[in-house]
Amino acid sequence: MSDETAGLLEGAVPPARNPHLYGHQDAEDFLARSYRSGKGHHAILIEGPEGIGKATLAFRFANHVLSHPDPAIAPDHIANPDLNSPISRQIATGASHNLLHLARPVDEKTGKTKTAITVDEVRRAGHFFSQTSGTGNWRIVIIDPADDLNRNAANAILKILEEPPRRALFLVLSHAPGKLLPTIRSRCQSLRLSPLGDQDLSKALAGLGMPLDGGKTQEMVLGMSKGSVSQALKLLNYGGTEIISAFEEVVAADGPTARKAMHRLADVLSGKDSEVIFGFFLEHLSDHLIAKARNAALAGDLSTADRQAKLVSDMTEKITIAQAYNLDRKQTILSILDAARR
Repeated sequence: MSDETAGLLEGAVPPARNPHLYGHQDAEDFLARSYRSGKGHHAILIEGPEGIGKATLAFRFANHVLSHPDPAIAPDHIANPDLNSPISRQIATGASHNLLHLARPVDEKTGKTKTAITVDEVRRAGHFFSQTSGTGNWRIVIIDPADDLNRNAANAILKILEEPPRRALFLVLSHAPGKLLPTIRSRCQSLRLSPLGDQDLSKALAGLGMPLDGGKTQEMVLGMSKGSVSQALKLLNYGGTEIISAFEEVVAADGPTARKAMHRLADVLSGKDSEVIFGFFLEHLSDHLIAKARNAALAGDLSTADRQAKLVSDMTEKITIAQAYNLDRKQTILSILDAARR
């Protein structure tokens, strides 16, 4: 498994190889015009929820820049990349000498993706710039996402951003920019992407060979995916809709019926190769608890609002401890479900 495909969801296309982008025409036009002006910022912070096309936009813009190295004569729009062109093939295969994609690496021992982008990965950027410094070409680094930088890696990136090499461009992706170092954010120009509308999300799924059928499945996917293609794929290809239904059964049931429903759900979430759907469930549960807290607060029931909000932080702490000490996941899930039902 290569770093480019590690963690790729079933049904998805690697952003470096994706010829299509939906719903972000304004952002594309802004980047094209900014580049053509010759006054574009050396670091763009592309913000927005996960799975809405940030990485695809970054690779499309990188392709645009490398295909038109002279800004003055570059088009004022970003066209779909020609996947048969040498530059597109190099980008798609990770063979471009002018583009470096920094993401969480694969652990050679376990074959799994590491939990963070480490300082060793950032050092690759330093080597990348030193190796290409005499070429005169644009050198582009995509950090995907910067949320995954550990503290040392973030500080190392900051040093490069403070004194960027000539003709260097950083495309910094973030699902939660508030978690980034303020000094990193201050050295980037922010470009915020919004979740996809229903029409663009439907087009994106159809482009992946998964057209929505117009029935109940479409209603559920569009309603629960929050404008994210990755969320939609989890609903369609990983049993996300069934997980949500099972959780609703747990919340509605009482006594022995509830316990049986909790165990059935915990068995699925703790099974082999369940990492994707487990993460999906945790997101859904967090949204559920936050919504309950918000509704209680709006109703003036501040004690219930505080209790529900605390459950979110307690859940995060339990998961962190369970992962750190390799505790039994099923028991952790049962404990979380029990607390969520109160």
